[in-house]
Order: sequence, then C-alpha cells, then structure tokens
Amino acid sequence: MNEVHDDEGGQKNPQIAGKTRFAIFAVLFSLASLGVIGRYGYLMLFAQPHVRPVRLEQPAGRGPILDRNGRILALETQLGNITLWRPDLADPVELSRSLAPLLEQSHEELLNRIVGSHSDFVYLKRQVNESTVRLIEAGISEGRFRGVGIEPAVGRIYPERNLAAQIIGFVGDANNGLAGIEYALNRELTSGPLSRRTGLGANGSAAGSQVFLTLDINVQYILESIASQVMSENNAEAVMFMAMDPRTGDILGSASLPGFDPNMIRSSDEISRMDRPAIWAYEPGSVFKVFSLSALMDSGAISGNTVFTCNGQYERIITRGERMVINCLGGHGRVSAREIIIYSCNAGAAYAADQMGAQAFHDSLRALGFGARTGAGNPGETAGFLRPTERWSERSKPTIAMGQEIAVSALQMLKAASAVANDCILVPPRIVSRIVPPDNRSYSQLYASYGAESPVRIFEAETARAMRDYMMDVTSSIGTGWRAYVQDLSLAIKTGTAQIIDPSTGAYSTTDFIASCIALLPAESPSLVLYLAIIKPQGGSYLGGRIAAPPIREAAEALINYLGIPRGRNPQISHSGAISIPAVPYPAVNDVVPDFTGLAKRQLLPLLLRDDLSFHVSGDGWVLRQSPAPGTLLSPDTLIVLELE
Repeated sequence: MNEVHDDEGGQKNPQIAGKTRFAIFAVLFSLASLGVIGRYGYLMLFAQPHVRPVRLEQPAGRGPILDRNGRILALETQLGNITLWRPDLADPVELSRSLAPLLEQSHEELLNRIVGSHSDFVYLKRQVNESTVRLIEAGISEGRFRGVGIEPAVGRIYPERNLAAQIIGFVGDANNGLAGIEYALNRELTSGPLSRRTGLGANGSAAGSQVFLTLDINVQYILESIASQVMSENNAEAVMFMAMDPRTGDILGSASLPGFDPNMIRSSDEISRMDRPAIWAYEPGSVFKVFSLSALMDSGAISGNTVFTCNGQYERIITRGERMVINCLGGHGRVSAREIIIYSCNAGAAYAADQMGAQAFHDSLRALGFGARTGAGNPGETAGFLRPTERWSERSKPTIAMGQEIAVSALQMLKAASAVANDCILVPPRIVSRIVPPDNRSYSQLYASYGAESPVRIFEAETARAMRDYMMDVTSSIGTGWRAYVQDLSLAIKTGTAQIIDPSTGAYSTTDFIASCIALLPAESPSLVLYLAIIKPQGGSYLGGRIAAPPIREAAEALINYLGIPRGRNPQISHSGAISIPAVPYPAVNDVVPDFTGLAKRQLLPLLLRDDLSFHVSGDGWVLRQSPAPGTLLSPDTLIVLELE
C-alpha cells in the first residue's frame, strides 16, 4: 500500500500535487494574457500615434544642368512622399478635408485614394515640396493627421519652366533621368567616372557632375517667344526654331512647340515632350536646294554659268517611254544656279540634277550629313531617310534635288548649313558644352566619346562662297525671301514650302504643308544660322516666303543686338556668267504701287510670280500704261493692270 507524506515529512497523494501546480500556471498565464490584451486595447482606443518624420541622410546628389553662361536649368531639391498607414486612421473624411488643400488635390479625389485602396499602406502624393512637408510635419506633431507619414525623397526643380524643356528632359520618382539630357547623361549627373574617385560628398557618397549646355537661355527665350507667336498666328500644329553658331556647332537655342513644364510632368503629353528638331524626320522642301545645288556645283556637274530653261515644268521621257513631269510655280525662263535659288525654281533644280550621276549625288548628300545622325547629344535622334541608289527610281534624283523623297531632321539641316557658312568645312552641332565633376576638372575624354565629331572639309571653299552670294539675292525684291530683309545686315536666305504625305492615302496632302526658312548671317562670314519650320499652318497661307521669312527677320534683329553681331551695308545684287541683272532695277513693291513705266516684260517676271500680288498684263514689249497710278496704297485686293507695247 502506497504512502503519502505531508510537507513536514509526511506523505501526500501525487495526483493532488500535479493539479495544484497546473492551477497556479493557468492563473499566471491568464493574468499575463489579460495584461497584453488590455495594453493592446488601450493603444487601439486611446493612444495617439506619434509618427515623427525621419530625415534620412541624403547623398551629395544629382548634379545641376546649366546653360553656357552658368544659369541653372535643373537643380536637385529635398522633397517628401506623403504616405498613410490605414490601420492608424481615425476619420478618413476629416483627414481628406484637412490634407486636400495642402496636397493641391480635391477632397473627393483624396478621399477616394484613402478609402479605395486595397492596401494598408497608401501613397497620398509623391514628391511634395519642402514647404508643404513642413506644414504636414506640424499637423502630425499636433496629432491632427493620424496615420500620415513622410518618406524622404529627392527630386528636381526646373527654374526656367518651359524653356528648353525637351532638351533638358525630366526625371522620374526615383530621381533617374527619363528624357533629354537628364536621361542621356544620367550616369554623369549622378556619379561620373572622376567623381567616383575624387568627388565624394560630405557623407562619403559620390556627388554628381555639373553639365553645361551650349544653350544660351536668353537666345532660347527669344526663339520660343517668336515661335509661340508664329504658332498662334498660323494656327500651326507645331513650330521648330533653332539658332546655331556654325563656327563651333554650338546650338544656342532650340525651340520646339508645343512644349511642357517639366515641373508638372504628369500634366504633359507625349507630343509636347517630343524633342522634334532631333527626332522628327520630314521632307524639307525647297530649302534643300541650297545643299543639292552646292553638291552639283562642287562636283563640276554644273557651274555658275550653266543655264537651263524653265517653262513651268520639268519634263523628261523615262526608260519605259512614259512622260515624267515635275511642276514649277510659273515659267522662270533661262535660269542658272543663282536664279534657281532666288526664284526657288523646281524645274531648274531637276534639270541640274540630271547632269550628275546618281551614286555621286547620293555620296555628296551623305557627306553633308544627310541619312546619318549628327551626334549632337540629343537622345533618340533620327538618322532621317536617304535611300541607297539601288532603290532609287528615275524620278528620285530630280525629286531629291528639290527637297522631296528625302527625310531630314532640323539638326541635320543645321549641320549641312554649317558647311555653307564655313566655306565648306562641316562642323557637327552639339548641345553639351562641358561636363564638370565635383573636383572642378572638366573631363574632356568623356565628352570626346559622347559629343559631336570633328570638323571636316567636304567641298571647295568657292562652292560655299558662291552659294552664300546667291542666297543674299533671295532677300532682294525679286527673291522669295524679301520679307526677311534686315536693314544694314547681309543675310543669306532660302525659303521653302514642303508638302506632307497624307498617311491615309499615301499621297501628298493638298492641305498640309511645312513652311520653312534658313538664314546665315552675316552672309560674308556667318556667325549665326537660324532655321524655322512651321508644321501644318492653317492661317490662310502656307508659303515659306510669306509666313516663315518675317519671323526670321524678327529673330535676326533681336539676336544681332544681343550677340553683338556687327551690321554693315548690304552689297548690291550683281550676277556673273551667262545671266546678269539688267541696268534698270527691279521696282520694290511693298506698301505702295511703284512706277512700272518702261520696264520690259521679262523684268516683270519675278514680280508676277509673287503670291502676294495680283497682275493683269496685256501686250508685249515694255510697260506703256498702268493702273493704279504710282504711289497708290496697296491692299490685298489690289489688281495691278499693265499695258505693254
């Protein structure tokens, strides 16, 4: 028989002792559980969560982007992402009403974000500026914004807003470049090769380099202001307006409208963010005759004295016996290279192209930079469109000579213009001037691999000088670019009007055009190239001489003063070779009707081709009588009647 002992040495039943120990453990466990539950309930019901925004130590950061004169175009700034932990939320309606004005959102929009999320963690707004962050910090400290937190972030501000936005680009939420120079030089802006070795920030992290552009923000402002006015007046789809120093290739300004504000990237669209001068390829139209005629003259296929006859069209029988016709605006009669440029004669350009072999012509255009990227530094740059000669038809060569069946970018047009400006030394354009790491040493080796190619001679100097001489005559009263004339300044001008292919039909549109004008100034030794293209103008006129030449004059007037380009007397028109200017000068037709008495019919031809004048001419020989009388004010409806004998 078993015995049980008590505590004093006596014996007890072991089953009773086990039950006692279990009861004590159960009581203690219950008390502990009640304590945990009570504490949790107290926190849930009564405690005020205090979320203190933590300022994480930031790296030295992304380097700035500046214009050529050191004016800041992009700068890093401290921002904050406003967050919400929904389990700590008390009243979503009250919170949204309080926060909506600070976050610049509507109450309904913010409330939907708060209550509509399927996650407990919600971003209310990203990249909020520092002043707003301080206001929200104060509200959190006062207990008014339960559940709200602030996540430190860095971002970019763009002090010049829309100016040069497509060139500069923008960054994403992670502060990485997504477009423009921000994207192309993302590595250099964050921690370039030299900065990783020597350019460390205060906390030991790599500082970003400074990127200086070739842009002059004052030039950019002038171009964008004029381009905006042009776009509005002509109800155009888009406008490109560029300025370049042809001696260095530095792009001083590059306006592309419509534009956008990179500070408000989410309110922009893809079209407004497009760096159109770099990535959009189009048929250039008659402006291209400057380059096609230069190639033809330099090859020796034609000379300044070679004469062709324009009776209003180019006509040739092709191999299959078919008749090929290219129309020209009016019959220009006997024309040399000079008259082809002055009158923008399609037939003359086409006949001139017949004098050169297809492959040689193609190679000359390639030498001018067409069909290849310029390497200016703009990401996504197009190479344009210049097909190999195996894919040319019999129509290709004369058509390309007048600016069709070839697609170019505005950057390529500037590059080719540099050869005409620099006596046939081609200077590629560039948009990046220098990259300066934190130790203030500019790294030329990096830019050499990133930037433009070296200048190269492509034609003889005499070719460029002759072409500039022809282009100067375009601003005379007989030329298509007379509206670009600037007093006491020599300009080499060429205007153009290009048709646009209708994608729905595959044929040229009868309503959509590109009006353009290119200018080199001063013509004798150019230090500035201006190029304007107006895409799909709908304001009543679409001719380059009418709507693109006047803005070129306005920009030239402003820029020669700002850049300190000297003025000088414009030389008189003089022709050499087979065709010469008659002794009797052409009358200037501006605001009043001139005296036409004694002028020969041939002398009237350039005036008869002007789209802004209306004539009725009867008879042959010389002008005997005219109506209205000389000195009468001109209006758009004025009909000038001339009787010849």
